[in-house]
Amino acid sequence: MPSFRSGTARRRRGIAAVLGMIVSLLALVLALPGAASAAPGDSSKAQLKHGEAWMGAGIQMHEGDRSDGTPPDEERAGLTATVHGVDVSSHQGNVAWSTLWNSGVRFAYVKATEGTSYKNPYFAQQYNGSYNQGMIRGAYHFATPNSSSGATQANYFAGNGGGWSKDGKTLPGVLDIEYNPYGATCYGLSQSAMVNWIKDFTNTYKAKTGRDAVIYTTTSWWTQCTGNSGAFGNTNPLWIARYASTPGTLPAGWGFYTFWQYTSTGPTVGDHNYFNGAMDRLQALANG
Repeated sequence: MPSFRSGTARRRRGIAAVLGMIVSLLALVLALPGAASAAPGDSSKAQLKHGEAWMGAGIQMHEGDRSDGTPPDEERAGLTATVHGVDVSSHQGNVAWSTLWNSGVRFAYVKATEGTSYKNPYFAQQYNGSYNQGMIRGAYHFATPNSSSGATQANYFAGNGGGWSKDGKTLPGVLDIEYNPYGATCYGLSQSAMVNWIKDFTNTYKAKTGRDAVIYTTTSWWTQCTGNSGAFGNTNPLWIARYASTPGTLPAGWGFYTFWQYTSTGPTVGDHNYFNGAMDRLQALANG
């Protein structure tokens, strides 16, 4: 007959087997794509390293994106004329510009820099490739106001792809200022300090290039981190980020937007945008 000792050993082996199965199942779940990434609104920023941010990275973390990539109905959105465009970063690698052109995309913005230590390794293919395809193109800078002054970052941007030339196909540079994807939402700055940082950047960029930088942001972040400042509406074109059927309420100071990023899940590259006007107005913006 089985002894008490042998029965205990079998029970222990059975428990160990069950525990092993549970551990294996947990490992499988964690290995699934996206299982460890933050859901919209999650305050965790551990999945991004400095330099990895893109236009809308912080917005997706805080506000999410429930769009399906379908362009909004122009009449419902109050648009009388539009030009379709995209924005890209190193996450897209070598971009299929001919595919985008054939789908109707006519302008592109490319991430050039972040802070004062990051340059997009795919910048040349993306910036020159869109130009060679026939698109009007421009560059953007992902701001990290907690790392250095606005002037320092504007100079770094202008000197590393963010410059401007009057060739009819180069758009003014963009200051991407949004939720911090790495930490404190407002980068540890007070509202007045943030406004001063943005002024430092835009004034320096204007002095360096002769153009007013476009400001990319979202109304919620702008309200929270600048106190809904109206100081830039008369000088800097607005690029509003809102993943919805309409651009919604704009930040103070702007009576209209110039660009609207309406989705991060569009075809080919994800981030898709409208220019608020016809092609001749986009060309006029490029010409200055």
